[in-house]
Amino acid sequence: MVLTALLCLKSLVSPVYTPNRFLVGLAFGVPAGFFEEIGWMGFAFPKMRLKLPALGAAVLLGIFWGIWHLPVIDYLGTATPHGAYWLPFFLSFTAAMTAMRVLIAWLYSNTRSVLLCQLMHVFSTGSLVIFSPPRVSAAQEVFWYAVYAAALWIAVAFLALVYGAKAWSPYKTSRSVGDSAGS
Repeated sequence: MVLTALLCLKSLVSPVYTPNRFLVGLAFGVPAGFFEEIGWMGFAFPKMRLKLPALGAAVLLGIFWGIWHLPVIDYLGTATPHGAYWLPFFLSFTAAMTAMRVLIAWLYSNTRSVLLCQLMHVFSTGSLVIFSPPRVSAAQEVFWYAVYAAALWIAVAFLALVYGAKAWSPYKTSRSVGDSAGS
């Protein structure tokens, strides 16, 4: 999705969006993906599912995920520091992370595999580091993150259209399993 968004921007907007090829960037995704998902999908999401519908829990967790990056948000991306564009960058970054969290939650809800969620996180973060254009201004970075967020939300909408409201529902919480066994 990152590469597609950047190639479209390169073709339709400006060559400044030419994707980078910083292949070592995948290494940045490994610790983030493997360690963070133990907490996000291995612990927090199942607990949140006890009180909230899966989609609501995923969106809320995505917002928390964006806030989780708040201490380092000015050092993410290639246009650091973001200066006057700090808030727009934070908002576009959080919109992208929330959509990605919803997609990861869909994967977890349909597989119950934290490992698959870890791999999705690794490749998502790795792709951002590998392909982020190396010479963009803060305004251009905000724009491309907003386009990336929109593309991810289109993917979320596609899942919702194809699978309906049950797209995030196959996962059964311990409460729902226990309730149905007791009836």
